[in-house]
Amino acid sequence: MTDNTPDAPDITPGPEERRPEQAAAVSRRRLLGAVGAGAAVAGAAVGVGGTVLARGGSSDAGGSGSGGTAKAQIVAFRDSHQAGIATPSQDRLCFATFDVTPGTTKDDLAELLKTWTAAAEAMALGKQVPGDAGDLNTPPDDTGEAVGLAPGNLTITIGYGPSLFDGRFGLAGRRPSALKVLPHLPKDNLDPDNSGGDLCVQACADDPQVAFHAVRNLRRLAFGTLVPRWMELGFGRTSSTTPQQATPRNLMGFKDGTRNIDGTDAALMGQHVWIGEEEPQRWARGGSYLVSRKIQMRLEQWDRDRLGDQQDVFGRFKSTGAPLTGKTEFDAPDFHAKSGGEYVIPTGAHIRLAAHENNNGLRILRRGYSYTDGIDPETGDLLGGLFFIAFMKSPDQFVTLQRILGRHDLLNEYIQHIGSGVFVTPPGLAAGQDWSGQLFG
Repeated sequence: MTDNTPDAPDITPGPEERRPEQAAAVSRRRLLGAVGAGAAVAGAAVGVGGTVLARGGSSDAGGSGSGGTAKAQIVAFRDSHQAGIATPSQDRLCFATFDVTPGTTKDDLAELLKTWTAAAEAMALGKQVPGDAGDLNTPPDDTGEAVGLAPGNLTITIGYGPSLFDGRFGLAGRRPSALKVLPHLPKDNLDPDNSGGDLCVQACADDPQVAFHAVRNLRRLAFGTLVPRWMELGFGRTSSTTPQQATPRNLMGFKDGTRNIDGTDAALMGQHVWIGEEEPQRWARGGSYLVSRKIQMRLEQWDRDRLGDQQDVFGRFKSTGAPLTGKTEFDAPDFHAKSGGEYVIPTGAHIRLAAHENNNGLRILRRGYSYTDGIDPETGDLLGGLFFIAFMKSPDQFVTLQRILGRHDLLNEYIQHIGSGVFVTPPGLAAGQDWSGQLFG
């Protein structure tokens, strides 16, 4: 990729004199100078609600999106809502959080968010991060591992944690009203090294290398301004966000997310997911709140449990995904049905406790992934579980559900919440807008 913008006279220090932070600033200026053409192309590709737009091929979000024979697939970067929320769930995830480095100024952070916008938009189009590709005296503008790969329905979603709205950057007066650290919840055993963060980036794609490439390049551009806090790779989606997608299975072998909100249902999304007129901070309206939870599964213990007990834990048949009172996956569960004086769907079954019918209509949009951390060196047990991600109008929706699940869910015998995060994800960007101007106003 080449930059057709005429070069200005070079008054920057030579390679031997340039400090790393100076080199980063130069790279960012090149990137911003190359945004115009990419933004124009992106504007032509805008869809509705993060719609997948096909280029020369199918718009089916279930494709691999990688390799020379794959058909290029693009999800619109600019829209009224950020992509990666209502977008049909992709197969792979790279989720990372960052903290702002000490000494960083408001101007530093604002410049980085402009840079990130340009880079994210380019990568969503399947392009390299723009810049001067032929300058041998500076690092490449793109790390290069996604060259030749299709866009893979890449979405890049940004979020801001409660800690970003302290006194460091003049953002205290712009904190969304519901953005606060989650309270301690039943059964929490949270690792601080897998919790919190000033900012988060959720990159989803149908190709793991495309998703990782996106986060890697944003991290590279943030050198000197942000430091990574924690990161998670997801290798299998655990929910569907549209009825057209088949319901996936979690690592316990059960279908997960059968009753999830349909991301194409504007009424449900407006009622439960999108921040609305109730929010005093106008800039956050049309956004959502992201709650992440790293949930470790006791897989070895689960694998030794009898099938009948496994089904009672979830309240569903393992083979079909149907509720224990039904025959097919999408049959409505009958929470009143009894057999021999006992509820067919046990009182502690996950499906019963999480059901909106039993929680005053409360719902959230789930968008989680399975993960693995390898093997426990002491026990030899497999380490893995669910990286839970959900979007909602207020984090109180999650808190209310988790207080119930954490106390009564039969699943608690086999899981442990070990990581947590809460972030506000702003609305989508209009033409010519960037994340910097959106956040700082």
